[in-house]
Amino acid sequence: MAAAGPEEPLDTWAIRSIVTTMFPILLVLSLLEMGSGYVLEALEKTYLSNPTLLVLVPVMIGMGGNLGAILSSRLSTRLHLGLLEFDPRDEVLWTNVLAIMGLAATIFSALGVAAWIVGRVIAEPMALADLMLISTVSGLLLAVIAIVLSIGATYISYTQGLDPDDTTIPVVTNVCDILGVIVLSGVAIVVLN
Repeated sequence: MAAAGPEEPLDTWAIRSIVTTMFPILLVLSLLEMGSGYVLEALEKTYLSNPTLLVLVPVMIGMGGNLGAILSSRLSTRLHLGLLEFDPRDEVLWTNVLAIMGLAATIFSALGVAAWIVGRVIAEPMALADLMLISTVSGLLLAVIAIVLSIGATYISYTQGLDPDDTTIPVVTNVCDILGVIVLSGVAIVVLN
């Protein structure tokens, strides 16, 4: 593992080490991030005919990344403390997963109501039931994706000798940005058609 311990030098904390590790990762993630803009452009008609959906886009992708960042941070901390086991029977891991899903259900349900209120004020309102369904289903799907990404990114960082503190959150938040747009768009198309 790349974290500095009693027998490891602190060179993994050096600027050169961090830049060498993170530059290629951030470059690839930046290129992938452009994909979410392409998805929005491709689905422009759907969003313009339902402007309330546009209210959901930035919050949906931000919140999906936030949930992934919370779990990534918790996993990274447990890893550095020597408490994380990549074992499906790890009860603390499952407790964290359930906590993220509970947060997602709460946040994305509230987001549906908030988007409906904002939509009534600034745009042609959508049906509350449709908006709640789109927000909650999209949010829960995105939370599952964030959980899988968080566990996967932590595991891969660990096995590759990288510090998960450096790698997991950028990977999870950027990929959740991209997939958040795709998931929201896909669920909206299914619900509205």
